[in-house]
Amino acid sequence: MAKKMSVEEILAAARGGPAKKPADAPPPAAEAAPPADAPAAAEAAPAASESAAPIKPVKTAGMSVADILAAAKAGKSAPRPAAAAPVAAKPAAAAAPAAEKKAPPKTDAATAAAVPKDTASILAAARKGAKPGPVSKAEAEKKGIAPPAKKKLEAPPMPAKPEFARPAATNDDPSRRTFMAAIGGALFGSSLAVGFTSLAVTQVMWVLGLARYMFPNILIEPPTKFKVGSPSNFGPGQVETKFIPEFGVWIVRYEYEGRPMIYALKSVCTHLGCTPNWLEAEQKFKCPCHGSGFYKDGINFEGPAPRPLERYAISLADDGQLEVDKSRTFNQEQGQWKDAASFVPV
Repeated sequence: MAKKMSVEEILAAARGGPAKKPADAPPPAAEAAPPADAPAAAEAAPAASESAAPIKPVKTAGMSVADILAAAKAGKSAPRPAAAAPVAAKPAAAAAPAAEKKAPPKTDAATAAAVPKDTASILAAARKGAKPGPVSKAEAEKKGIAPPAKKKLEAPPMPAKPEFARPAATNDDPSRRTFMAAIGGALFGSSLAVGFTSLAVTQVMWVLGLARYMFPNILIEPPTKFKVGSPSNFGPGQVETKFIPEFGVWIVRYEYEGRPMIYALKSVCTHLGCTPNWLEAEQKFKCPCHGSGFYKDGINFEGPAPRPLERYAISLADDGQLEVDKSRTFNQEQGQWKDAASFVPV
């Protein structure tokens, strides 16, 4: 029976080297001539050895990945040696399939182009030729490629303005405008200028207020004494109203308690201080505020007025004219209308 080769011997035979005998190999005496029934036993032995013999592990120390793969493929595809063949013929028969497997496959140009290259070769290939695709403006100028000329758009000419749309001529003096612009820039040109301007305006206002304080506060009022004319200018029963706007007084020639006299009535209602109106048709004084009514002699008779009108002092001046003194008043409810200074008898 022929000796069964180990995996290491098969790999050594595939590499073309001498087969190493394992340490536990049987002595040469065991390789005796096969008996007469060797062919029949050899035919049955492979099947039995394949099913019964255990698979020994492959020693891969010092082997590359390609060697391991080639060894594995050679072990699977290599045919079993014949039982009657001598041991020396096995390496040549097993080396042929291994050599066929280890031969590099033929590749065409498309397959070679798809194989990745290293970084240096890729960068060198990129620097050799021109960069594909669009180029920048700076690269185009270096290569002398002129960009396509753009068509310039020309706007149509503007129509002439009509006369009414043209600005009117002004008589402004340019020098005056320049001066005002300079003044405005000096006063309000910056935040510092605004601050100094506000400070100056405040100082001027303080000076004006101090000057006004130095002058006396005088209230100008009409004189308290004034002349209204001769007693002959007033007819019996007459009420003169022309002195109301300036002096606020009525000059009346009428009778009081049976005595004819001329007196001056104060034009202030004794209710709330409104100015009554003289109604000639009704011969009475009527207050427009709350409806108080007074007779011609000044006595109240209707409305909320609590007392009669007041009188001013009246007398004859040295020149024979009637003179009214507003600094003195006379009240009827206090009996002061009997005072000779409150009327002029006629």
